Amino acid sequence: MKKTTTLFSMFAAFAAIAQPATDKEAIKSMCGCYKVSFDYAETFAADTNYELHDQYHAKASAEWIFVEEESDDKIVIQHLLVVSDTVIIKHWRQDWLYENRDFHHFHKDRTWNYAQAKPEAVKGQWTQKVYQVDDSPRYEGSATWVHVDGKHFWENTTDAPLPRREFSKRSDYNVMERTNRHEITNEGWLHEQDNLKIVRSAEGDKVIVAEKGLNNYVKTDDSKCEAARHWWKENSVYWALVRAEWDKVFAQQEDLQLAKKVDDKMLWQTLFAMGDEWKSKVQSEPKKASAEIAATIDAFVKAAAETGLNE
Repeated sequence: MKKTTTLFSMFAAFAAIAQPATDKEAIKSMCGCYKVSFDYAETFAADTNYELHDQYHAKASAEWIFVEEESDDKIVIQHLLVVSDTVIIKHWRQDWLYENRDFHHFHKDRTWNYAQAKPEAVKGQWTQKVYQVDDSPRYEGSATWVHVDGKHFWENTTDAPLPRREFSKRSDYNVMERTNRHEITNEGWLHEQDNLKIVRSAEGDKVIVAEKGLNNYVKTDDSKCEAARHWWKENSVYWALVRAEWDKVFAQQEDLQLAKKVDDKMLWQTLFAMGDEWKSKVQSEPKKASAEIAATIDAFVKAAAETGLNE
């Protein structure tokens, strides 16, 4: 009996070690050069008077996805959209953290509430933290990667701001409850979504409509992402400083509010313009660049606190 127990303990220990390694392999397999399609359709509304909005479809001829940072319990993955050989757009970023306990959960109206999870609640799990193009927070959630019957996927439900395709067009809801499923496929990977569009108020939540989303990433020749690689070489130092300043904000472990605009500009507009200015000199003056980045982020935090959210 003692020998059987010992063998069981050895197998359990081996499985505990192997799981994170298999998870990392799945996470990093999302990297590469891809053709991408984005499809969304509203599917059901309990209110019979609600009119479903038109379906949304978009494509990207190429998107370069790569590991920017990696440690034992963290993988930082950056996305760059390739519009042409001369036009590259810094896209979203996803950080994967193993057994992470610190969360900034989206509430509504550019407000994220800080919460700390108990160790047992996130044991064996990976948190996916998704960031805006300016590296400000978007949404995050924790779940276990599943490897079964030849399938590899991760699924989580969490609240998020309105997606970029709708935030400037819609005012009839203020929270999207996203069920995100990332599954590795033979061609690349699939980001499948089952979303609920919600009106959140003091009286509670009201779902106005459900939505299905399919973002399909199909691998293509790496040469189609060469322009993105070149762009990142010129801009990566500046954006590393931006990430570092945001990390200082998150490390305060407090609720976070961001104003919509400061000096009539959105945060991404200001940080992108600063990136163009600093691109050629950031390596020689990193402390000065960091100070300007920190002051910019702080201005949006203070504006939200002092004058509201500029709705």
